Amino acid sequence: MACPVPTFEITTASADDIRMMADWAHAEGWNPGLTDGQAFFAADPCGFLIGRLDGAPVSCVSVIRYGSDHGFLGFYLTRPELRGQGYGSRLWATGTARLDGRNTGLDGVVEQQANYRKSGFRSVWTNMRYEGLAPVDIAPPAGVTLADARTLPFGQVTAYDRRFFPAERDGFLAAWTTAPGRTALVALREGEVRGLAVMRACRTSSRIGPVYAATPDTAAALVSALAATDPSAPVAVDVPDVNPAAVRLAEQLGLTPSFETARMYTGPVPEVDHSGLFGITSLELG
Repeated sequence: MACPVPTFEITTASADDIRMMADWAHAEGWNPGLTDGQAFFAADPCGFLIGRLDGAPVSCVSVIRYGSDHGFLGFYLTRPELRGQGYGSRLWATGTARLDGRNTGLDGVVEQQANYRKSGFRSVWTNMRYEGLAPVDIAPPAGVTLADARTLPFGQVTAYDRRFFPAERDGFLAAWTTAPGRTALVALREGEVRGLAVMRACRTSSRIGPVYAATPDTAAALVSALAATDPSAPVAVDVPDVNPAAVRLAEQLGLTPSFETARMYTGPVPEVDHSGLFGITSLELG
């Protein structure tokens, strides 16, 4: 009698699948946000893929389309006991085909960066997660006030985000700033947005991202105000070394390195305001 041949198929992820992907990411030490899935779906509902072996999920990837020419890849995982059997690479081929022709970015963990280079990605900066108890008493610079980002006309928030991200992502940003378990603050000076930071509840340290600011002092005030919502709880910020001022600030705040990734692109480095980028938004979606 012939032995049955396992069937491998690739499907679009469901809402339950997204929660499962977060569990897998947590097992890898990535510390995803508790309600990130709501914002992820808003970014690109068809951009999350699951590889299934005889119907059981064994691998996953996110391949998000932004605008007409930008993409971002994340959540690339295969169950540990099934790695090295080709299920991840088959899913990778399907996922990257969805982003064909786009300048695609990813934040790659150290052990996978060589493989990403073989697929045409190149490193452009390092993200270092800085983690710990942040000071909670840092006042904003003179003339700058902090406010709940949800009280601002949304167009101001999206226009500011566009300075630091290479494509429009209004649906994602709306969900990212308003989902349960998070706080979003803006820094204002005479009605002009001078900073934005969002903190979300996670499995361990609360993560703050993005952190955008006109000056290090403004970034420090935003992080401090968010940390003050629970002074006894640690926070974490994924800091890009393309902005040396961001690295210095993380160290001045007393945070310590805990996790490293590399921002990689298949094409040219997008022209964004790196000097105002103090913390990236998400390892999964950029």
